[in-house]
Amino acid sequence: MSGDLLNGRIVIVGASLAGLRAAETLRAEGFAGSLTMVGEEPHPPYDRPPLSKQVLLGRVPAADVGLPRRREVDATWKLGVRASGLDPNEKEVLLSNGERLPFDRLLIATGTRARPWPQPEEAALDGVLTLRTSDDAGRLAGLLDAGPRRVLVIGAGFTGSEIASACRERGLEVTVAERGPAPLVGALGGTLGAFAARLQRARGVDLRCGVTVTSLTGDNGRLTGAELSDGSRIDADVAVVALGAVRNTEWLDGTGLAAGPRGVACDAGCRAFTMYGIVTDDVFVAGDVARFPHPLYEYQMLSLEHWGNAVAQAEVAAHNMVSPGPRRRPHLTVPAFWSSQFGLNIKSVGVPTFSDQVVIAQGSVDEGRLVAVYGYRGRITAAVTVNRAKWLEHYRHLIETAAPFPPGPGAADRPEPLVPVPSDVPDPRVLSHGPTVVLTGHLPDRRLTLAWRD
Repeated sequence: MSGDLLNGRIVIVGASLAGLRAAETLRAEGFAGSLTMVGEEPHPPYDRPPLSKQVLLGRVPAADVGLPRRREVDATWKLGVRASGLDPNEKEVLLSNGERLPFDRLLIATGTRARPWPQPEEAALDGVLTLRTSDDAGRLAGLLDAGPRRVLVIGAGFTGSEIASACRERGLEVTVAERGPAPLVGALGGTLGAFAARLQRARGVDLRCGVTVTSLTGDNGRLTGAELSDGSRIDADVAVVALGAVRNTEWLDGTGLAAGPRGVACDAGCRAFTMYGIVTDDVFVAGDVARFPHPLYEYQMLSLEHWGNAVAQAEVAAHNMVSPGPRRRPHLTVPAFWSSQFGLNIKSVGVPTFSDQVVIAQGSVDEGRLVAVYGYRGRITAAVTVNRAKWLEHYRHLIETAAPFPPGPGAADRPEPLVPVPSDVPDPRVLSHGPTVVLTGHLPDRRLTLAWRD
């Protein structure tokens, strides 16, 4: 049986970080069959985090962010062509060029794309763009090189905030419009959201919260500015739409898989579910497009847009694709991510949005160096460090062992008792930016009630 698993035909749809690391793991674990990589972009796999950081600052060309290869994968690469459908009965992937790829096992790693501006004619204005691909980053860096009078960033999540940071570091005027109460609030809650708002304003960002951009205006096909819901108007040469991500699942419509706007549902071993909740044995999922249960978070289905999760989940998926049942392992990595903006290094472990309270366990907001610890029902569920990354591993252990919240004296450097405050995690519907972690089950303070009728 295990010998059969090491041969045959594997197709990976998605030639980015998760797809590449899965392919490398398959070969490292002895898979000797045919391997086909399908990627919608014409470029080989590349690294996305530098796009909103070093590339926008002009330190690295957009073409130079390729991912290092751990090993040769001996694959057939089909780049610049997207998957348009899946025939689960015939076990074939349909490509947009009409080709059909037969498979014995399939890995779905199609990730996400930037959510576009909802008005197509306004989105088509010269100077309006999103930031997701290396081509996007190259275009935006070129526009920033030209020295625009003002850049408008729509959405104050991590991508929007990093873009605003790059603009200020370049000395450019930048306005950030955010529907929610503060930047980053959808990922980090109210306390650190308020901290991020003060930080951005102190660094010269024209931050507008609690407003939406109602329209983008142009002249002769070029962006001239925007109108806001409070009646104000902004003149801008460049507008970057940072409204979160859309998971690439449309090509799976009608296939019977549990695929939709929140991703493709799978079990802890990365095996995709059907729409009836039955686990498949030949279709696997990894990366940003996956929804998976996590025991630390009440087995809710998590969707993560994190670099580290894409790598870890791809390795688990690949291992399980070529391993018999008893040797398969679960994907139980504690979520973690990082962001660099406005001179600060922000790192997170756990799921801050899965919380009802938060304490500043070390440092202080005023100091700008701190550790915020999040809790839910008396146990630690997450920690966020600002310029104090050395504490992350300590709190990762506390999260994994369901340590009590608030943390004890050994986990905090404050002489006075810690005073928890509400974590103020907003309803995602009130935000412009999308959260980087999506809990797709019930919210912590709600329960689903089923009413049975005769």
